[in-house]
Amino acid sequence: MRELTDLHQVWRMRAFEEKVRELRLAEEVVGSVHLGIGQEAIAVGAAGLIGSDDAVFATYRGHSWALACGVPPENLFGEVLGRTCGINGGRGGSAYLTAPRYRFFGENSIVGAGAPIAVGAALAGRYDHSNRVVLTVFGDGAMNQGAVHEAMNFAAAMLLPVVFLCENNSWSELTPISDMVGDDRLYRRAAAYGLPGERIDGNDPDVVRTHLASAFERARTGGGPTLLEAMTARLVGHYIGDAEQYRRPGELEEARRHEPVTKLTEQARRNGAADADIEQAELVAREEMESAAAEALRSEHADPATAKDHLYA
Repeated sequence: MRELTDLHQVWRMRAFEEKVRELRLAEEVVGSVHLGIGQEAIAVGAAGLIGSDDAVFATYRGHSWALACGVPPENLFGEVLGRTCGINGGRGGSAYLTAPRYRFFGENSIVGAGAPIAVGAALAGRYDHSNRVVLTVFGDGAMNQGAVHEAMNFAAAMLLPVVFLCENNSWSELTPISDMVGDDRLYRRAAAYGLPGERIDGNDPDVVRTHLASAFERARTGGGPTLLEAMTARLVGHYIGDAEQYRRPGELEEARRHEPVTKLTEQARRNGAADADIEQAELVAREEMESAAAEALRSEHADPATAKDHLYA
């Protein structure tokens, strides 16, 4: 059943991030960590569409995207924990990890900075004949960054195979997007660049999958870029330790009625799934992530003496 498969994948991402939060609070993880709990359906919907030659560029809230691209969770935990088994040997941490061999070209803590890099990857694909589609993911706040506008304009002018995916959780860090723009229907900006734009339900993996499939097909067949605005909600703070005093009364309660786990559970029950199978989707995911975290914790910490490895002289 599709809903159970999607539910399991959502739970994998959520269980990973909940474990990361636990490890950060226990001070096993050092530094700032940004979680995307509540936004997992977008990455789940995209996962099966990313081809072997394609490329994904995420934000600093990119754990779920790394998992969607197939990065093994033990190596992902290892990176967040600064261990030698990390996908970058413990050098990247939570906000800078990258895994090119899994098509995940990483995170970027500069808001919106992934978009122009993604355009460069798409342009390179034109010359290496890879037929690469590039997916660049960013938040609603990044839509006001000049680099994102330049990227969309250049991609549209050159008909580059880029899919611009805005994860609109309504909060640009600690400020509501509605307070920052004259029109908070961000997808409408696409028209100014001559490319299609659409707002979709970002809490339903199948809706995301359907619309992204069209955007990928358009890009791959020479039709150029697309902008999709996926509406979702962040169920946690902007960062671990955020007091979230900016939240509106009742906001989280309302969001939890529509978040991916709730939505997929309801869909699965309507389609005849047994409660035991629904519970198993979560249980198996949590067991996998507990085991992966334990394995990463057994790995050695990254050696500071190797900090200059892999650098140009």
